[in-house]
Amino acid sequence: MIEHLSSSQINLYLQCSLKYRFQYIDQIPRPFKSSGLAFGSVIHSTLAWLHKEKMNGNGVTLDRLYRIFNADWYSQKVDTDIRYKENENEMKLTVMAKEMLGIYFYEPVQKIKGAEVPFTIPFVNPVTEEDLGVNLEGIIDLIEEDETIVEFKTSAQMMNDIKNHLQLTAYSFAYEMLYQRPPKLLKIIDFVKTKKPKMVVLETTRDQKDYQRFFSLAKQVLSSIKGQIFFPRTSFMCKDCEFERPCKAWGQN
Repeated sequence: MIEHLSSSQINLYLQCSLKYRFQYIDQIPRPFKSSGLAFGSVIHSTLAWLHKEKMNGNGVTLDRLYRIFNADWYSQKVDTDIRYKENENEMKLTVMAKEMLGIYFYEPVQKIKGAEVPFTIPFVNPVTEEDLGVNLEGIIDLIEEDETIVEFKTSAQMMNDIKNHLQLTAYSFAYEMLYQRPPKLLKIIDFVKTKKPKMVVLETTRDQKDYQRFFSLAKQVLSSIKGQIFFPRTSFMCKDCEFERPCKAWGQN
């Protein structure tokens, strides 16, 4: 029984419904973790620590931030192997991550209203008030004091357009449902894994039409999940997929 949806679940179903089934329904153990997933997770957890320390008024040095990163990176390796891409290794990624964290550390930032803010709201169409019967859940990386929502990303190539970014739509929708007003701005801070790492800031907003479209999309995804519609979708992401074996066996029984 599905009790909630998140933007990541919806995204995963749209990317590959069979992977959604393996991950969320069958809950097949992952034999490894992709380096991209491990890298992004550690950047997120390290920044979350930094933001919470700042909220509490604690002074933070760059050296201490690096030590938190080292501990978080080690924790990624405890339970599973990390699979690296060609011409990639642990040393290269840790050096790159610390360069990115250093860039962010010295950037002027707004005062912080909330960090790693969880939410659970009824998933309701804001215009028709139709209720999906499940909750929308998620965790907002950062809310600045002026009510700007910030999401942190790591990517191999710079993101160009976030107008249709599903996660930002979900967070804006949830924020407006919770506080009865829209966020001032939606922002993605993209750490780009180029030879010389860089940090790119992208900004956008959402309106009621975006929320209705998001609701309609979630409604169709939920209906498909309940109807047990799962099939593989071949793409460039297959090469890093943890479920390669069960995927290849799919359809042979």
